[in-house]
Amino acid sequence: MTHLSERELQLPTLEFPSIFKRVIRDKSIISLGPGEPDFVTPKPLLEYAKKIIHKGTHYSEPQGMLELREAIVKKVRKENHIKTIPENVLVTCGSQEALFSALLTTIDPTEQVIVSSPGYLGYLPAIELVNGVPIFLKLDEKDEFSINPDRLRKLINKKKTKAIIINSPRNPTGTVLSKKILEEIADIAVDNDVYIFSDEAYEKIIYDNNKHVSIGSFNGMEKYVVTFQTFSKSFAMCGFRLGYCIGPEKLMKDMTKVHHYVTLTAPHVSQLVGIKALTLSDKYIKAMVKEYKRRRDMIVKRLNELDMPTPMPGGAFYAFSNIQNYSKNASKFAKMLLDKAKVAVIPGTEFGLYGEGYVRYSFATDYKNIEKAMSRIERVLGKH
Repeated sequence: MTHLSERELQLPTLEFPSIFKRVIRDKSIISLGPGEPDFVTPKPLLEYAKKIIHKGTHYSEPQGMLELREAIVKKVRKENHIKTIPENVLVTCGSQEALFSALLTTIDPTEQVIVSSPGYLGYLPAIELVNGVPIFLKLDEKDEFSINPDRLRKLINKKKTKAIIINSPRNPTGTVLSKKILEEIADIAVDNDVYIFSDEAYEKIIYDNNKHVSIGSFNGMEKYVVTFQTFSKSFAMCGFRLGYCIGPEKLMKDMTKVHHYVTLTAPHVSQLVGIKALTLSDKYIKAMVKEYKRRRDMIVKRLNELDMPTPMPGGAFYAFSNIQNYSKNASKFAKMLLDKAKVAVIPGTEFGLYGEGYVRYSFATDYKNIEKAMSRIERVLGKH
């Protein structure tokens, strides 16, 4: 007899795996689905990895190599204005594992975690795997999918709410939260004694006059904020599986215990490359962002011309489009594009309760491929 836990059976069923399988098998499909940079990891990092791998690798201490944590402290002090110490840093297998470890450490069954919707698809299953209850905070297109603090305040349950997850720049909408909004969220967290889990995976992928602000840098927030960052997006190091978080010392110690039993330690070779990455010239990141911006400007213009209203993303590499002039059902619309236009996109329903009526287009792919995909979509919608 095969027994599956209720926890497993109640996890949301995502469409992304089946879409991805089609993309892998059918080379004629242009994928605008991936949440991964299409750039190769900077050459100096690959050459360094090649050099050190011959020396062999080992387990590191569970919290992460001290040298890497010291480098992270310097980085977040300089770039994020977060004053911290190596004891308050935990190195993990990507920021997703860091978030999961945080939830395992802080959330008991039936306790609530507030998540914005549309929002990153990994939050919901992580909350449900620890038997927590996700509470959806609706984001509106008219507000460019920013957080409404008054709406957030009304969702707080004094007994049940234990954490608020925020994400800026946001996946899937590209929204960058303003300092004013972040200050209001900070006040709400302090007033209600709840954690803020701040996912800042796209912190360096910012456009125009937008500025990334870390809520963990605000005065008095060191007790309340856990900041999650990663090497995946900024350094195109997705496959190295290296992330980290910064938070209160006691919580980081408790999270390290959980992390030890989940993955033991982040990969030693990845941590060594991470140390090197933090010394790298910012010319590599600037070159990526410049190209992302070129793609963003083109794809958003084309989508709006195709009568799919799309706010201009201030960061990340996604365009989130309203497709309700064509369909009220995002899954059917995405499947239609896959079948008829041979273009893969992600339906908005993957991003929580309030994602219906939208689809996400990733522009983390070659400019010419995006142009070709837009032409295919235009041909299909013209006949729709």
